[in-house]
Amino acid sequence: MAGVPFLPFSILLGILGILCVGLTVYWSQHWLGGFAWDGSSQMFNWHPVLMVTGMLVLYGAAALVYRVPLSWEGPKLPWKLLHAALTLAVFILVVLGLVAVFEFHNKQEIANMYSLHSWLGLSAVLFFSCQWIMGFASFLLPWAPIWLRAFYKPIHVFFGTAILPLVVAACISGINEKLFFRLKSPATPYSKLPAEAWFANILGMLILVFGLLILWSLATPAWKRPEVNSQDTREPLLQEDK
Repeated sequence: MAGVPFLPFSILLGILGILCVGLTVYWSQHWLGGFAWDGSSQMFNWHPVLMVTGMLVLYGAAALVYRVPLSWEGPKLPWKLLHAALTLAVFILVVLGLVAVFEFHNKQEIANMYSLHSWLGLSAVLFFSCQWIMGFASFLLPWAPIWLRAFYKPIHVFFGTAILPLVVAACISGINEKLFFRLKSPATPYSKLPAEAWFANILGMLILVFGLLILWSLATPAWKRPEVNSQDTREPLLQEDK
């Protein structure tokens, strides 16, 4: 896999990401009743769509910005801005996704934060939020001290990667939890694998494959941006590279 050029690999990732989002939308529309923003179960359906789109696909794209070979030469500022814009979009989608699920729970008088899925998901969101705030303070603000950028950069890289397994675990456990809730009648038990169960299980496997391929690409040495110097630790995001 390490010998595969980055461009076709990224196209494969793009197709998988679109499939993950598309199948989540289809499941919500075809089996779960569609979408609304009124505190009903249709409002809840926005939660998986927004979380898969934001925390999985867009976050994965943001993590790979510096693996694009074009980013290795010339000014780094446009790529920093792209990374910042993608993570900001993730943040917005995450907030909307949380509003959708909490509003639904509160309107329907359902307890919040009782399942392993919710604990995993909130952990991923909290780690991401801390990453976003600290990244903004360390790499965007022009008055951030050099020592702070140098100290925080490896931490930012580590937790930026660690968030992905958390997101995949939250997505898969959420799919499984939803199936257990829905497919518990004697007519269509989950154990009999009705069509919806097949569909959702396949979606979960695609999410797993997407997450593993993102982690693989982050760990592939040949796709890492050459560190010719340490400009990242000397210059804030708002200052153009020389």
